[in-house]
Amino acid sequence: MPTQREMNEAEIRRLIDKLVEGLQGKDVDVLQQLYATDIVSFDIEPPLQHVGIEAKLKNWAPVFGFFEDVTYEVRDLTLTVGDDLAFGHAFGRLSGTLKNGTASSGMWVRGTFCFRKIEGTWLIVHDQVSVPLDIRSGRGVVDLEP
Repeated sequence: MPTQREMNEAEIRRLIDKLVEGLQGKDVDVLQQLYATDIVSFDIEPPLQHVGIEAKLKNWAPVFGFFEDVTYEVRDLTLTVGDDLAFGHAFGRLSGTLKNGTASSGMWVRGTFCFRKIEGTWLIVHDQVSVPLDIRSGRGVVDLEP
């Protein structure tokens, strides 16, 4: 019989699977169900933070407009899970076919997630996406792979 921690971890892994499905389906309604209404997101695009569900979902709009078909891959997801709070980290890659028909292999980013069980449901309350920085040039390094 699985422990509560194992059941919580399995639930969070399903949440990440739904996130991938929502992104690949360009389905804002699915994504909205996964984030807390007061999420704070440190995403790759400016500004420094996106606060609230509307800001988080608005940040996906350019991606959905830019790509005809979206592919999202999560690799090496590691979770630490408690009773009502959990965090995890992984590598993610957004790729697909652009509106002009060009295939894009995308780039790998680093992602960190914080989850909270709110009224019995695990939700993403914080996420952060980053790329390594080349100190000399001041530019992000986007050609690395896990």
